Amino acid sequence: MAATELPTLYVIHGSHACRTGMLMLEHKGIAYRRVDLRTGTHPISLRLRGFAGNRVPIREVDGGTHGTLAMLDRGGTVPALRFAGERIRTNREIARFLDRAQPEPPLLPADPGRRAAVEEAERWGDEALQMLARRVALATSAHGLDALHDRANDGRLGPLLAPSEHERALASRASAFVFRANRGNEAQLLGMLPAAFDRIEAWIEAGVLGGEALNAADFMIAPSLALLAYRPDLRPQIAARACGALLDRVLPET
Repeated sequence: MAATELPTLYVIHGSHACRTGMLMLEHKGIAYRRVDLRTGTHPISLRLRGFAGNRVPIREVDGGTHGTLAMLDRGGTVPALRFAGERIRTNREIARFLDRAQPEPPLLPADPGRRAAVEEAERWGDEALQMLARRVALATSAHGLDALHDRANDGRLGPLLAPSEHERALASRASAFVFRANRGNEAQLLGMLPAAFDRIEAWIEAGVLGGEALNAADFMIAPSLALLAYRPDLRPQIAARACGALLDRVLPET
């Protein structure tokens, strides 16, 4: 890679997972080039750009990984970062790579005890909250785009899944199938949110999240809160809680 070539972050439209990667690069003050891939075909696009797939599935739905999701995970996932000739996949790997490439400001604390707490919150945000937020949004979209704030054309994450409403509707239906999110399990998914909010706020109270210096866990969790806020009835609930203040700090509404 030429010395003047910027790092490149591959994303899909409105992805809360991809916004985490963007936030971490911005936290480091690293200028980068963003490339938006088409939702659904992004694993193929990544392979064509030299990124390896995942040797084993990395995401679970209801405690397991079904065939379609496993196939997508093996194909490749976003965000994916190309930096100085290296290719890095998944947010947790990107966070650690960035701390090695440019230690200041850090994404993970140096103190072992604090680092362990941040890594616990980061892992939960990646493995549990991210999927819960995704499935809630997709179950909401099963009612039609009108069920989402501004038909998902705008928000803290920008347009969700695709820039056009027609593409978004198609992508939502396909994604809902992959992630098993529909009207039938919507109430169950919504019922999991109060405990998730309480867990986030316990970490805020403990100083693990929302501290003087933001960290990898803040950047992992806030975008999932942003995605949940595309559901109109959740917007005031989140705003009224301490996790709403974290969201405003990390991803202010413009």
